[in-house]
Amino acid sequence: MWYIWLIAAGVFFIAEMITVGFMIFWLGVAAVITCIVSLFTSNLFIQMTVFVISSCLLLLLTRPFVDKFANNKDPAIKTNAYSIIGKEAIVTRDFDSSSKVGQIKVGSEKWTAMSNGETFSVGDKVKVDAIDGVKAVVSKK
Repeated sequence: MWYIWLIAAGVFFIAEMITVGFMIFWLGVAAVITCIVSLFTSNLFIQMTVFVISSCLLLLLTRPFVDKFANNKDPAIKTNAYSIIGKEAIVTRDFDSSSKVGQIKVGSEKWTAMSNGETFSVGDKVKVDAIDGVKAVVSKK
């Protein structure tokens, strides 16, 4: 009977690779434990009891531990354009007094920028507050 539990463990592990929930894995571990138990007893009731109890214990005791380390505390990871929000920039082209649009440099990237009513001159340091379409929204640093 041990080989059936070994096959079941393999099926659970393959199913875990297909899914991303990290829940079926514990059923595979429980099947391996039951496979070891089946080497000592051929009683199907004992084997099923070991499988059910070990599955429940593994799911209940390890799932919160895995969730604690697997889940990201900040689900909104800043990437691409949004990664410049909050950074300091230097004005490279004066902001037009009527449209309040100019150009800034953040790191090595140049951006078209706009302000909320403020005008800036070349060399001024500003802070990127937001991204509006393809423009950076800036304010005084």
